[in-house]
Amino acid sequence: MKIILFGPPGAGKGTQAKAIVARYDIIQLSTGDILREAVRAGTELGQKANKVMEAGNLVDDATIIGIIAERIGEQDCKNGFILDGFPRTVPQAQSLHAMLETQNDALDHVIEIRVSESTLFDRIAARVAENPDGARTDDSDETLRKRLAIYHQQTLPVLPFYQNQGLLRVVDGMLPIAAVSEQIFKILD
Repeated sequence: MKIILFGPPGAGKGTQAKAIVARYDIIQLSTGDILREAVRAGTELGQKANKVMEAGNLVDDATIIGIIAERIGEQDCKNGFILDGFPRTVPQAQSLHAMLETQNDALDHVIEIRVSESTLFDRIAARVAENPDGARTDDSDETLRKRLAIYHQQTLPVLPFYQNQGLLRVVDGMLPIAAVSEQIFKILD
């Protein structure tokens, strides 16, 4: 089972990914983690990405896709995977689609966890109130506004790409965590 989870920052993608991993025995792949591992492993693409990152630039889509292709080809991805943090743009979605197609493979599910922006701000405030000394460094209204602007500008336009393929399903991320999980499980089952 090959899945992409979409949703704005704070929608609960990480929480839901953990529930999916536990239920379906697949792994969660974070693009950032994959990139760092390729750099640590010293793969050809990892070395290329490292040079770009050391220069303070963003790694190009072709390199990212190559690194993802290498990673999903590993044994622990045979049962499937959840992509987390990728694709973030329409060109990345198109490249991912083309890469999977060359492997005679495809995504099974694309799920958007839909949450209102006011709820996202409330969640951050609650998280900080519950643990003021251990709050995440990105738990601020200013950071969330910036991340939401990027999400709206770059990532939301990806959703019609998957909707046109008949893959996109939307769940109500405003519900309690267990209820969101149940919506997702109904889609995946």
